[in-house]
Amino acid sequence: MLRKRQLEQIVRGFSNHRRIEMLDLIDSMPELSVDEISKKLNINFKTTSSHLRRLIIAGLIMKRSRGKDIRHKLSERGKFILTFLRTLE
Repeated sequence: MLRKRQLEQIVRGFSNHRRIEMLDLIDSMPELSVDEISKKLNINFKTTSSHLRRLIIAGLIMKRSRGKDIRHKLSERGKFILTFLRTLE
């Protein structure tokens, strides 16, 4: 079982409407770069990068690097959280 601080970190990871939008986008279009996510959601690049970092720390998305090219996709935890969030809609 996860400790309470770990649970808090996960909840903080998705406790922002932009990050929830990112989870939804990455679910529908895996393997997007920061720039692609930024453009599709019409969010500043730096802001997008900051939100992605929070999602990675929470274990909700994973990044894959190939040289300078970095792609993002949902982790199993991210898929579970997104499914949970969709039940609340």
